[in-house]
Amino acid sequence: MIHAPLAVLGAGSWGTALAIQLARSGRPVLLWGHDANKIQSMRDGRENRPYLAGVRLPPNLHPESDLPQVVSHSDDILIVVPSHAFRRTLTAVAPYLAPTTRVAWATKGLEAGSHKLLGEVARETVGEQRALAVISGPTFAREVALGLPTAVTIAANDERFANHLADSLHSERFRPYTSHDMIGVSIGGAVKNVLAIAAGIADGLGFGANTRAALVTRGLAEMMRLSNALGGKRETLMGLAGLGDLLLTCTDDQSRNRRFGLDLGRGETIEMARARIDQVIEGIDTAKEIHALAQRHGVEMPITEQVYRVLHENQTPAKAVESLLAREQKSETW
Repeated sequence: MIHAPLAVLGAGSWGTALAIQLARSGRPVLLWGHDANKIQSMRDGRENRPYLAGVRLPPNLHPESDLPQVVSHSDDILIVVPSHAFRRTLTAVAPYLAPTTRVAWATKGLEAGSHKLLGEVARETVGEQRALAVISGPTFAREVALGLPTAVTIAANDERFANHLADSLHSERFRPYTSHDMIGVSIGGAVKNVLAIAAGIADGLGFGANTRAALVTRGLAEMMRLSNALGGKRETLMGLAGLGDLLLTCTDDQSRNRRFGLDLGRGETIEMARARIDQVIEGIDTAKEIHALAQRHGVEMPITEQVYRVLHENQTPAKAVESLLAREQKSETW
């Protein structure tokens, strides 16, 4: 197996797109996936047909299925698995990490059950002293894979690691910005999926552009309140990882969370909507975790609360809207 400066763990659409972007620099990139048959298919056909059909893999991108070997042959790793598999993946790689190996992730969400930010999970599993980073922002995987202009935020606890990742990802059509605010970037990436479901529900109910604009704006206020309570910075949420990602997922039907909400608003059941999309919809579980986290910190998040009730307490979308509109009048200042 070749040695690579960076390995991407997770061969779904987003992991593959980021691996393609990293490979555009000309350096070798390892892409790990847990399904050996699918990885072999990627090697043979030079594309990830289930997720990014028609997008060719660069010759310096090497799909692999042996996790210990991939980790052992990489300087740094970038984890791009669903949030429910995040701790499991980190626990699996921890024994093979060199002391100098740095760990980044582009996973969005919280840990199920504990309501922990993924940065907390990372520190618990790979060590408090290790360089860590999170990548987030307004990104659809296919657009990144096709080389369409994109910008992201990279937040890290080590400025050198943030700059290294930014240099590795940068190209003429991909612009990373760096930040120290891992909390704010993580909250933005998690909450936006819940709000995208809300936007989809509203559009599915036929409420129009006025409603969508109000929902995005007040959703941003909720996002800021929670981030502030946890120690994040408000200005982070006004950037790519907050407002940018929120606008993307609330307004474009490439978003799985938005499409899921659209189906619910049109009267489909949760089971029907999930089956139609047939991919992980992060906002479903994240709604439960964000709702619990907000309650723990006494943060008011009425839109998030109603999404949670629709998804986990059998409340109808119409009743959720009624509950929001019936709330007491108040100042817009949050």
